Amino acid sequence: MSATALKDPRRYFEEIGKDRSAEAEAPPVCLYLEVTNRCNLLCETCPRTFEELEPPADLSWELFTKIVDQVPNIARVVLHGVGEPMLVKDLFRMVRYLKARGTYVLFNTNGTLLNPKKFQELVDTGLDELRVSLDAADRESYARVRGKDFFDRIVRDVGKFTAFKRERGLTTPRISLWLTGLKETVEQLPDFVRLSAKMGVAEVHLQRLVFDTVGFGLAKPEFSLFESTQFDEQAAIDAAIALGAELGVTLDASGATEPGLSLKRAADDKPWATCRRPWSLMYFTAHGRALPCCIAPFSARGYENYTLGDATQETLREIWNSPAYRDFRTNLLGDVPPMPCQNCGLRWSL
Repeated sequence: MSATALKDPRRYFEEIGKDRSAEAEAPPVCLYLEVTNRCNLLCETCPRTFEELEPPADLSWELFTKIVDQVPNIARVVLHGVGEPMLVKDLFRMVRYLKARGTYVLFNTNGTLLNPKKFQELVDTGLDELRVSLDAADRESYARVRGKDFFDRIVRDVGKFTAFKRERGLTTPRISLWLTGLKETVEQLPDFVRLSAKMGVAEVHLQRLVFDTVGFGLAKPEFSLFESTQFDEQAAIDAAIALGAELGVTLDASGATEPGLSLKRAADDKPWATCRRPWSLMYFTAHGRALPCCIAPFSARGYENYTLGDATQETLREIWNSPAYRDFRTNLLGDVPPMPCQNCGLRWSL
């Protein structure tokens, strides 16, 4: 897999084989490891704010190495799940361990713990990509969405980190800002792009809101832009793209499309069937539970209903083509997808 594909999700999924069946012929090329399910925020768009998905835990060093050592040539590892990675004592050690074997490594952070004392150590890990979820362009909106008021601190410290990189001529880690597309905040998108430029971040992503059939907090259909984008909201997206071009900030959508298209239903009447995640990646919670992907916790409740294995009890090879995984793949390609995919495939840009 090329370095370009590892950086760009569109190219990444394009390079996964098109031949899909119940059994995966090749091993996974990507791992998502939930290094912790603990967090220091109470985001209104996150399920862990409203219910305990699993008991609070960090991924132990022993379980981490047990998992990654089974796929020594793994191309890409994402070190986040439903918690805040920078709460984990062994996080930087994990990054170094993976980089020593040439793996592309990234994680998403809320940015609250990115302080100047950690800049050099973070750079020294060799981390390829740092994604910062900010979700608002002003302090008041940030507190409403994220549950606590850390806005000014994050803007200050991320700005300091980009300056730190620039002064030393560093190209990694690549830094991006992320905003969840809510009716509450989409009109701030031009200001978000302007703020990103001020912080020295040249990459902004509009992330699709994911919610289950019941919904929680702000993760409900009435707050989603998907299939209901109004003229003013589309105008904000268009204005942000134009402003980004002027300021040297690229605006993209999470997944495999551009912002406008990411908010529209796919022409395919079975959009979930285009997903290639169950043939390309494995996701493990901090307890070692194998889930279909990182979106599953947000799109369906009840881990027991879509657990595909347990890394503390089984090898990755046993899990990867287990009866549970084969059934999941078969259903994903059918007319009635697995429960997490019913909400994900219709509301998430692959």
